[in-house]
Amino acid sequence: MKPDRIIELKMEEVVPKVLWINGLLLVLFAAAYHFFTEPLTFRFSFLGIAFFIIGYLVLIVLHELFHLIGFVLFGKVAISSLNYGVDLKLGIAYATSSMPVQNKAMRKVLLLPFWTTAVLPTVAGFWVENQIMVLLGAMLAAGALGDFWMYRELLKEPKDAWILDDPALPRLNVYEKYPIEKSADL
Repeated sequence: MKPDRIIELKMEEVVPKVLWINGLLLVLFAAAYHFFTEPLTFRFSFLGIAFFIIGYLVLIVLHELFHLIGFVLFGKVAISSLNYGVDLKLGIAYATSSMPVQNKAMRKVLLLPFWTTAVLPTVAGFWVENQIMVLLGAMLAAGALGDFWMYRELLKEPKDAWILDDPALPRLNVYEKYPIEKSADL
């Protein structure tokens, strides 16, 4: 079935903006950390760099995992419909479902990873006074900009529209009616 509308994230337009916003958020979060937690100091350690790199990779994996959890929790899709991977050509990790979900659920699916992999590490970083966690939160907040852009576009669609995530590209197919024929078993 052909979609009624397509919402597509154009990576060549988004990536430069994400890089600028990422830099800005890193500066702002670092300044906030030093304003609220400790005076401005810089320390260099290989352990800190390793923690940052490993933490970043773990949070990217968790970001996509939380999309999958959102599909199951909010979209009520079968676990067998979920797919997860990395597209090195596009430079993205992805998590998707082959089953459509309603718009109101898809918006929750899009934002769940922001709260769990950007906000929580930032708050925890301030709580335990760990600047690396705060900076990781900044990086993941910037990384969620594509999700926010798609969320914004979904706000223009009816809440009961059906959204089918594209399995290969960063785009959402919008349908006015349920796009997959239901079998007699359902």
